[in-house]
Amino acid sequence: MFSQLKPAILMTIALTVITGLIYPLAVTGAAQVLFHHQANGSLITRNGAVIGSSLIAQSFTKPEYFHPRPSAAGSNGYDPTSSGGSNLGPTNPDLAKRLQKDAAAYRSDNQSGGLIPADAITASGSGLDPDISPANALTQVHRVARARGASEEDVESFVRDRIQGRQLGVFGEPRVNVLELNLALDQRFPVRH
Repeated sequence: MFSQLKPAILMTIALTVITGLIYPLAVTGAAQVLFHHQANGSLITRNGAVIGSSLIAQSFTKPEYFHPRPSAAGSNGYDPTSSGGSNLGPTNPDLAKRLQKDAAAYRSDNQSGGLIPADAITASGSGLDPDISPANALTQVHRVARARGASEEDVESFVRDRIQGRQLGVFGEPRVNVLELNLALDQRFPVRH
């Protein structure tokens, strides 16, 4: 009987060491060498302090900042420990009410009477998407430029320069990272109080 158990025990130990120790250490080591910034959370620091991650949305509500997508993550949104969507289906009246309310607020904030980009009023699946569409960013230019005392043309050009294309030219959609855009905006067009 032991002759039959011995190979099973040895195989279990060997596979545990390979898949539980060697493989994770190799992948972690390769990630640290090849993709150090991403492997450590794509953290953004200013003056030695971490102020966010380019991978996780943060709430920006002041008029001088570009606003991210709405978030359903957590009770107040933008909670990275509670990632997830609202799970409200397209026929749910609560979703319709929220979309109407958010659309009215978006139009009012941005003085926009035209079409509203979908990502301006809909949350992503995770509720933490750090990017917005170029259309959403460009719709917000008027409000941001006015709040910062800058020309709309300068702010629009500034946004267009920060539009990221599709990954490898094929995957995803063009996008603008809100945190990176707002940090660069503070440098180029500081708010004058």
